[in-house]
Amino acid sequence: MKVSPVILRAQADRDIQEAVAFYLGEGAEAAALAFVAALERALSHVGRFPSSGSQRYGHELGLSALRSWPVARYPHLVFYVQAEDRVEVWRVLHGQRDLPAWLRPPEGT
Repeated sequence: MKVSPVILRAQADRDIQEAVAFYLGEGAEAAALAFVAALERALSHVGRFPSSGSQRYGHELGLSALRSWPVARYPHLVFYVQAEDRVEVWRVLHGQRDLPAWLRPPEGT
């Protein structure tokens, strides 16, 4: 089985840092560490099985290549696109947000 490298875009990296900072700010160091471990498992999964993610938000946004995969036991979703030689993670967002709004690029970009 071919495993694709998983590349985090800058915004995805910022999303992850914000999520970890939230857990640490709540005094939940164990939850922060468990979130990172669960995220690593999710990223490993999309590297091995990139076509397994949901296309729901991709359809809503008119981005047919955009997929999402849940972070187990956490309310976060990994949003990614499969490129020819890699998987690019665009965002890691809390599932209770207005996800289509958070995924749209800012106007003027």
